[in-house]
Amino acid sequence: MGRFDARVAVITGAARGIGFGTAQRLASEGASVAIVDLDEADAQQAAEKIELTDGAKAIGIGCDVSDSAAAESAIQQVVDGLGGIHILVNNAGITRDNLLFKMSEDDWDLVMAVHLKGPFNMTKAAQKHFVDQRYGKILNLSSVSALGNRGQANYSAAKMGIQGFTRTLGIELGPFGINANAIGPGFIATEMTDATAARVGMSVEDFRAAAAASNPVRRVGFPEDIAAAAAFLCSDEASYITGQTLYVDGGAKLG
Repeated sequence: MGRFDARVAVITGAARGIGFGTAQRLASEGASVAIVDLDEADAQQAAEKIELTDGAKAIGIGCDVSDSAAAESAIQQVVDGLGGIHILVNNAGITRDNLLFKMSEDDWDLVMAVHLKGPFNMTKAAQKHFVDQRYGKILNLSSVSALGNRGQANYSAAKMGIQGFTRTLGIELGPFGINANAIGPGFIATEMTDATAARVGMSVEDFRAAAAASNPVRRVGFPEDIAAAAAFLCSDEASYITGQTLYVDGGAKLG
């Protein structure tokens, strides 16, 4: 018996990185998973990989989570294709980093649309099903950057907003058997952080080494680290936890 047998999980931004790692972990413990990503071909390819490697039922759905109609459609496709929905992981994200005086209005708006409006749209669409069945798990991805990070005024504001959103969901949805929590990752080795290394003119190896040196456990994180925490918070073992943000950052927040 897996922790997620007969459960259906939706993970946004799951074609790669943290989202894909989380989808793999939930699938390995029995969940049927819906990979939701902006690029439908990438989403379907990731779903096929999970079916092959984990033997779980998986579907790929293309969706711009910042579009409310697209979010509604995606959730309905999951219910129709997998027979229901029990878990929602709001992971989709982008970065448009720059110092405040260089940051464009479009850079601000786009990050807010994906990181804040996206979870709002997806959660609003999913919670109707959760309330009807009086069961649901919502997991939002915040970041240690919520505490402030140079060159990320947009991203930091959005990620702190996610924490307020999560606490409010805990208050509003708790009476209906729904738990809502968040994870705040530290430095996680993904394509996104590798791209940041290139943008600042560092090799991936040096960039990761610098990140590892900045936390007590002296290593960078990997998608599997976030997936392990996500699996717990999305499970019934965490049924008495709601409205919380768990930092998974190798202790970097301690500084």
